[in-house]
Amino acid sequence: MNWEPWTGCYPLSEGCTNCYYYGPHAKRYGQNTIQKTDKFDWPLRRNAKGEYNIKGNKILATCFATDFFLPEADEWRKEIWAIIKERSDIDFLILTKRIDRFPVSLPADWGAGYDNVYLGCTVENQSSADYRLPLFLSYPIKRRFIACAPLLEAIDLTPYLQRVEHVSVGGETGREARECDYEWVLSLREQCVQAGVTFWFKNTGSFFRHDGAVEKINPFKQASRAKELGIDITDGKRLF
Repeated sequence: MNWEPWTGCYPLSEGCTNCYYYGPHAKRYGQNTIQKTDKFDWPLRRNAKGEYNIKGNKILATCFATDFFLPEADEWRKEIWAIIKERSDIDFLILTKRIDRFPVSLPADWGAGYDNVYLGCTVENQSSADYRLPLFLSYPIKRRFIACAPLLEAIDLTPYLQRVEHVSVGGETGREARECDYEWVLSLREQCVQAGVTFWFKNTGSFFRHDGAVEKINPFKQASRAKELGIDITDGKRLF
């Protein structure tokens, strides 16, 4: 399930160039005004019986079509943290490219982090990894994961995997997508093997270099193409 309390976004780094949601060929291109949605308080809404509309024991992907740490949402984020705290029976999955803004509007009772928050830092190349991940690891977060998406080059995550639970990898989708090379993916998998971290090859992207050739893959088949390669590492744990 996805929860988008606000909408709108704008580019930050190379990974944003062909954004599947707000990029130049997306239906929402140019929608860079950040505003609340009609689902802002969705996790707290109840039915006529007084029960939550969203039941517990679920994963709620939060702000996957925008960024949780946008500066325009600083005041709203205070309310969202309160909602997340109240719904301790739901795991909130938050992914960001703006990890440097993590401390802004952080709740006073955050402490070492909320148990029901999985916070993911997105990196697309080595320079973004080397800037964002030291910050990511310096903050008080109980449950961390790294998303290499869109994967634009080979990345060495070795220095950053010591306090990370999970790594996901995905290629770029779209008519002008940049290639995702399977050798880059396998390298990241091996790094996760050595660190004892779970690994998920989420999708190939539109142009997938494999066995010396570039495959053009339909957007609706990119996840299944990645899955059929059979390289995920679950260790019996739930992958996002």
